[in-house]
Parts: sequence; structure tokens; C-alpha cells
Amino acid sequence: MPPIEEVIGYSFRDKDLLRTALTHKSYAAEQNSAECNERLEFLGDSVLGLAVARYLYGEHPGKDEGYLSKLKSFLVSRQNLSVWARSINLGEHLLLGVGEAQTGGKKRTSILANSLEALLAAVYLDGGMAEAERLVLGWISSSEPEEPEADHKSRLQEMIQKKHHRTPEYEIIRSEGPEHDKNFTVNVRLGRKVLGMGAGKNKKEAQQSAARNALDYLEHNELGRDEI
Repeated sequence: MPPIEEVIGYSFRDKDLLRTALTHKSYAAEQNSAECNERLEFLGDSVLGLAVARYLYGEHPGKDEGYLSKLKSFLVSRQNLSVWARSINLGEHLLLGVGEAQTGGKKRTSILANSLEALLAAVYLDGGMAEAERLVLGWISSSEPEEPEADHKSRLQEMIQKKHHRTPEYEIIRSEGPEHDKNFTVNVRLGRKVLGMGAGKNKKEAQQSAARNALDYLEHNELGRDEI
């Protein structure tokens, strides 16, 4: 496995800073060390936000603040950051406590996302904003969606309010599986009319799926007043 510096294309002058970025609090506690990556994670959150905002501002000159905010929310989400972290195999480079490692910590979304922010902060402190932005832009180029995921619900609500002056309602019709791995099925309706149904690993994902299916339905069907 190549060193993380080789993977990200940046060589640290301060190797201790890199080690801190890769040190989870569980490992620091076991080693009686105060040096974990939580402070770097705090800084990295802001570095990431600025880098993403600057990119979106320059890349989408014709889009309004609402669109940019939705796209930024997707890009800096825990889920997306964990995807970026997996793309550089970050989990394999982390220093985790024994218990955390044994329970799959190196694959856990929250740990990967937080550690990626810490790594970004370390690059920023060691090499400046230009190096940090280079990393972020490389990650964005591999994952930026054509439309923000949250836009399905927003588009559906805007469409229905414009045409019918009402708001769609979402209802959980089924939840299955153990607490740590549930699957939700949701429908979205306007009055009595079910417009779409969707499923997902959480309520938000299921609602997005239902909204997307509702948009597909409405693209090919007109709602009569007697239906709603």
C-alpha cells in the first residue's frame, strides 16, 4: 500500500502534523496522548467549506444562491466526504484504538469523513490554501452531481405549489430491518393522490427517492381536481 503522501500527491514538511491528522481519539486515549485529530477536523471543516464555496462560485456563474447552497451541502456532507476518503483508501492509514479497529472503524462513515477534514487541515497548515484547494478540486471532479440530491424534494414542492397551491406530504408506510440497518419505504401524496413511492436506508433518502419518482410521474401525467 503506497504512503498517504504519495496517494494525495503532497509531501509534508511536518510529519508530526500528518501523524496527528491520522490519529483517532480512541488511539490517542490508549496511548495516553493528547494529540488526536479532532482539532484539525474542526479547522478542516472551514477549509473545506471555503474551498468548495470558491469552486462553486466560479464554476456556476449563472446559478443562484439557493442552487449553490444545495450543491455545497451535498459536497460537504458526511456521506460524500466518506466517499472521497475511500477513494484514497484513507481508512487503511488511520491510527485507531483496538476496540474501534475491531468494530470496523476504518470503514465507518463518520470516522472517514472527520479524518478527511483533519487531513485537509493538515495540508492547509503545512502547505497553504493552494495545496488544500488542489486536493478538494481533485475530489470534486470525481463526484460532483449534475443536480444536488436535495433538489428532487425542492423541485417537487415548487412544482406543486405553483400548479396547485398546496404542499406534498410524505408518509412512512414501512420500515424493515434491525435498528442499525433499517430500510424505509415512503410515499408522497397530494391530498388523496399518491404521486410516488421510494425506499432508502434512511427517511431522507427514501423521501428523495419518492420525490424523484413523483417528478417522473408528473412529467407524463396531469392531475385532475377530482384526484386530489
